[in-house]
Amino acid sequence: MNIPQITDIDTAILIYYRYPEIGTKEITQLFKKHSKSTISRLKKLAQKYMVAESVYTHGMYKLNTECAYRAWGIDIEDLEKRRNKLQKLRIIRPMGLVMEYVLC
Repeated sequence: MNIPQITDIDTAILIYYRYPEIGTKEITQLFKKHSKSTISRLKKLAQKYMVAESVYTHGMYKLNTECAYRAWGIDIEDLEKRRNKLQKLRIIRPMGLVMEYVLC
């Protein structure tokens, strides 16, 4: 399955650290606006990965964030490294200033 491109680095990092379990709302934020079938396929892929890793969630419709990111091939350490490089080059502002904007 082709995994869509993430919205942006800040959103991916924010969702990863803010939510231990994610649902449709967070997946939609992470991958922009996609069809319900695409979101459903992403969830099924992550659920299969969670079963293989024997990881369970508290909610029936939620996914473990760490497992979902691994299933989708999102490397959070690489994203953090890229974000830090962009900050050093002064291309983007520090995350604390961007966080409020992303949540609105």
